[in-house]
Amino acid sequence: MEGMGRNGADFSLPISSMPGSATVGMQETAPDRKPKPMTRRGAMVALSYMVCAVLLVMFNKAALSSYKFPTANVITVLQMIVSTALLYVLRKLEIIKFTDDGPDKAAFKRFVPLRILREASPLAIAYLFYMVVGMASIRGVSVPMYTTLRRTTVLFTMIMEFFLVGQRHTTPVITSVAIIVFGVIIAGSRDFSFDLGGYSLVFLSNLATAIYLATIARLGKTTGLNSFGLMWCNGIICGPILFAWIVLSGELNTALNFESIHVLSFQTVIALSCMMAFCLNYTIFLNTTLNSALTQTMCGNLKDVGTVLIGWIWFGGLPFDWLNVLGQLLGFIGSGMYAYCKVKGK
Repeated sequence: MEGMGRNGADFSLPISSMPGSATVGMQETAPDRKPKPMTRRGAMVALSYMVCAVLLVMFNKAALSSYKFPTANVITVLQMIVSTALLYVLRKLEIIKFTDDGPDKAAFKRFVPLRILREASPLAIAYLFYMVVGMASIRGVSVPMYTTLRRTTVLFTMIMEFFLVGQRHTTPVITSVAIIVFGVIIAGSRDFSFDLGGYSLVFLSNLATAIYLATIARLGKTTGLNSFGLMWCNGIICGPILFAWIVLSGELNTALNFESIHVLSFQTVIALSCMMAFCLNYTIFLNTTLNSALTQTMCGNLKDVGTVLIGWIWFGGLPFDWLNVLGQLLGFIGSGMYAYCKVKGK
């Protein structure tokens, strides 16, 4: 739902995102329409999305790497709590809806029926796997390489689509994905901070994202909920499960005893991470509806450039190397080609 997580690049598929952002399927809400000049409000929304996406990666990375916060799952729970609460408040204020016009519209006047929760539970479990692995994956890899590796999510998604529904892709799409993968190989070969465990977690996160996207494709429409409704159900179902886990595993106690827990700067980073996780989802929805899916896709590529540059300056961890830069540039080119193919295909 590139965020909840946008964990990485935008391929008009939402992940990730970044952990904390569940926006897959947002772009489906935008009707097909002829291109029109971008309004001032549309430009501000597009800029807001890019800022939120970059800041979310930075705040998560700062909490887990700079402050060395030991329990990523606690951050995930906090993001779920904030997002679920804000979604409920926005719905009560009639700023957003959880359903499109249809027979299930009245279901939220009091509470979500058990039928909807039951139908949404497989999606929520896939989302939980996606969130937990996604948050853990950002710790052991530099920000530039994290962004580059996350671009291979589209390859995992294509493989899942082939095995689940037998979907085949055109030669230009396959070529663009091959360029992305080739760029990752080149960039990774010159990553002097290479860590096998960190790389493995990122690729596992890509697999989790692909499973989540495939689950949405198969189950997302059966509940009658839109993207905001699915986000809310994910929080309602996954929040208690993950909270019970951090209590039983001792992670909550570890977090409460963390040496910087009372440091104002650390508290600010965690609070901003939770807010950015929600704002990312909301701005993706606005950007897609006020502008277009193409604008959202292009903004996704632009924000990745910003993420790499700011991550390089802020966190370092990746000495300057021309082959590494070439690999990352190929990743941008490949993702741009992929976005163009998908938009032209639509």
